[in-house]
Amino acid sequence: MNDLLLKTENLCYTYEGNTSPALDHLDLSIRRGKRVACMGANGSGKSTFFLCCNGILRPDSGRILFAGQPLDYSRKGLLSLRSQVGIVFQDPDNQLFCASVFQEISFGPLNLGLDEATVRKRVSAVMDRLGITPYADRPVHALSGGQKKLVSIADILVMEPSLILLDEPAASLDPLHTRMVREVIDEIAGEGITVVTATHDVDYAWSWADEILLLEEGRLLAFGSPAEVFSREDLLHRAGLTVPRILRLFGTLQQKGILPRSLSCPRTFQELERFL
Repeated sequence: MNDLLLKTENLCYTYEGNTSPALDHLDLSIRRGKRVACMGANGSGKSTFFLCCNGILRPDSGRILFAGQPLDYSRKGLLSLRSQVGIVFQDPDNQLFCASVFQEISFGPLNLGLDEATVRKRVSAVMDRLGITPYADRPVHALSGGQKKLVSIADILVMEPSLILLDEPAASLDPLHTRMVREVIDEIAGEGITVVTATHDVDYAWSWADEILLLEEGRLLAFGSPAEVFSREDLLHRAGLTVPRILRLFGTLQQKGILPRSLSCPRTFQELERFL
């Protein structure tokens, strides 16, 4: 089976009233089952790229192929696309709009035309999975920021998508909910769902991602493994990023002869401790 899930070809988009493009002839390919960290400075095009992938924005030129087929911007085509490609917005308040949590999570599958019994079963399973069943009848606006984030993820998971796009999923969360959200993301990716996460956290990207997608002013700056991309300090500087702490520390330990140069940098500090 072809493992190519999403492909952009010469993708361009400029917001109304702007002269500089948000996406500028963007060409990239994302494979099935990969964990991709989408990175770059503010204004580099990460969110615009996500919105185009989901059909919320239609590119000015170029095209996007999902599972080998160009996006269909008809109502039926977009409904089908959004059942397969889900976005979790950075601010949950931009995503959540129903009166109760249960109604919120039910909206998407009901809109697909699924029967109520199937929807109820799906919603209950997703709420149990994310630990938000106690909030089922609670007004969405009464939830904490972390709870809203979990509900916004449930909104997407209930659709059973093959690609999930998360825009700064840990933004403004406390440490507890950051950990909870990241555990959910790990679980989703572990099931073979393709996950693309926009983040500025280089340490998280190093430990989590299979591939790093680096954007600069709407153009592709780099796309490769964490080891390939994070070894290029010149590109990181252009993208407003720094070298991950573990990579910098590992390099220092090798330079001082504490660790052999034959070792590859571990993904986590726990793995590094085992080397010492």
